[in-house]
Amino acid sequence: MSQVRLYLDEDSMRRSLVFALRARNVDVLTAAEASMINREDDEHLAAASAFGRTLFTHNTADYCVLHQLWISQGRTHAGIIVAPQQRYSAGEEMRRIMRLISQRTAEEMLGRLEFISGWA
Repeated sequence: MSQVRLYLDEDSMRRSLVFALRARNVDVLTAAEASMINREDDEHLAAASAFGRTLFTHNTADYCVLHQLWISQGRTHAGIIVAPQQRYSAGEEMRRIMRLISQRTAEEMLGRLEFISGWA
């Protein structure tokens, strides 16, 4: 069983969050680092999955639809974690993400959509 590795899309790659996660030894790749700026949501999800990474985003509505679409098409992604934009501080997002990834393996995240609101 392997640890969840994260891909942060353009909406969620705040420097303070990336720093906080990396300081806790979380493997994080940002859209900027992956040369994925100005790409469509589907492209971000495909890239994250190809990299074997769970995608973290603030784009809740679009990724909920995309998750359903992929599942209905029989496609599997490496997992999606969503958080409402500007609802949580970077510290609170980090704590909730840490709680989630400490209780879920990368294998358990396959094809899953998680809301960090449930990880208080």
